[in-house]
Amino acid sequence: MKLVTAIIRPDKLDAVRDALVNAEIYRITVSRCTGRGQAATSGIYRGQVVAPDLIPKVRLDIACNDEFKQITIDAILGAARTNGGEVGDGKIFVTHLEECIRIRTGESGGEAI
Repeated sequence: MKLVTAIIRPDKLDAVRDALVNAEIYRITVSRCTGRGQAATSGIYRGQVVAPDLIPKVRLDIACNDEFKQITIDAILGAARTNGGEVGDGKIFVTHLEECIRIRTGESGGEAI
């Protein structure tokens, strides 16, 4: 099992969600977040050091069985990329998911996803 976490532009959420649904990936968790991925130097404004602003983003968490990992990644890549790729399009992280347990039934592992 894998946990695919994607940080994307907020305006790409609908396109990514549609791409995931078209790939038959229905179970996702969406969170609003802020962050800064590109290196930015702090500036000085009126004698004060000013940190770079945090940029609003959307975080998607998708737990999937191993055979759906690449399908999920491809759907996100295809829908989240802006004009062939621009700075700020986001990142995808894939981590091993040790266990998943469905609270309602007590099922665990791939069946719980």
